[in-house]
Amino acid sequence: MNEPTDLYSLHRGDVLDAYGEWPQPDCLIVDGPYGVGGFFGDPRTPESLADWYRPHVEAWTKSAKLSSTLWFWGTEIGWATVHPVLAEFGWEYVQAIHWDKGVGHIAGNVNGKTIRRFPVVNEIVVFYTRRLEFPTADGVVPARKWLLDEWLRSGLPRRRANEACGVKDAATRKYFDQGWLWYPPPAEQMQKLVDFANEHGDPDGRPYYSLNGLTAVTGTEWESLRYRWNHAHGITNVWQHPALRNRERLKNKDGTRHAPRVYNPAPGVASAHLNQKPLEFMRRILNACTVEGDVVWEPFGGLCSASVSAIEMGRMPYAAEIDETFVEMADERLLEEAQEKSTPSRLFAD
Repeated sequence: MNEPTDLYSLHRGDVLDAYGEWPQPDCLIVDGPYGVGGFFGDPRTPESLADWYRPHVEAWTKSAKLSSTLWFWGTEIGWATVHPVLAEFGWEYVQAIHWDKGVGHIAGNVNGKTIRRFPVVNEIVVFYTRRLEFPTADGVVPARKWLLDEWLRSGLPRRRANEACGVKDAATRKYFDQGWLWYPPPAEQMQKLVDFANEHGDPDGRPYYSLNGLTAVTGTEWESLRYRWNHAHGITNVWQHPALRNRERLKNKDGTRHAPRVYNPAPGVASAHLNQKPLEFMRRILNACTVEGDVVWEPFGGLCSASVSAIEMGRMPYAAEIDETFVEMADERLLEEAQEKSTPSRLFAD
């Protein structure tokens, strides 16, 4: 029988105090400040978001694996403001996914002459991976350069990579390209390149393709450096789902919005959270880049939608929430999901 800590961890308080206690993440789902003044602590404008996120990005980078993925929710301008910080710390942009909430999301009284823009019905989640690069005597280099440099360091001509891999010309054309056509070798082909270089290359330079200077990397180790990707046909980078107004949308027990810590609470609105994400989206993210048993970080939990989905799917979520009301609601939600898995559970709090 599993211990409660095998199910989820929910930190009550500032997540900066929790990062050092959490295991390495396989996936980070980040739904923090947008720069719209939507809740206590969210800047009113996006200009200061980069500085706000910097200590968090630094902590994510310190803890993450080379194979970790990061999914950053926000507005276009909010994300664009934070992107340079993510890039600075070695996170590589993959793509932006748009949540199309449909025309029903537009307020009925929108006046085009007043707003002087197209009505907004979307927000984005931006997919990042760690930049694959390695330290060398000449400094840190991208993986594609390291792959070619190690081969040349062995003294072997490029064409012999085709011999090593048992192909006509695909190895040199794909694996040694230094532009956008570069393709990382699959584990089996990487193992062949490594073995060939260390068997036929200059003995004085061995080991070739070593990450620690002592032993050559194996195909399995190489594959573990790349992020997981479980492709699902028919899913594009535009996700259509109306803003939650159904039974999935959490309401406050007293029938009012969580007003004490919201800058501009809407009178009479019972929704507990300004922008609750559909569980369907969280499942989609986790299906794409994780497998059962993987560690999922949700540093700005809110109602912990990502962590709820992670429990459901057999992942191991670590979440944090600083707002007392949200953390109580998230705890109830996580506990309920854990109980549905027929496994004992409790709040794991600091």
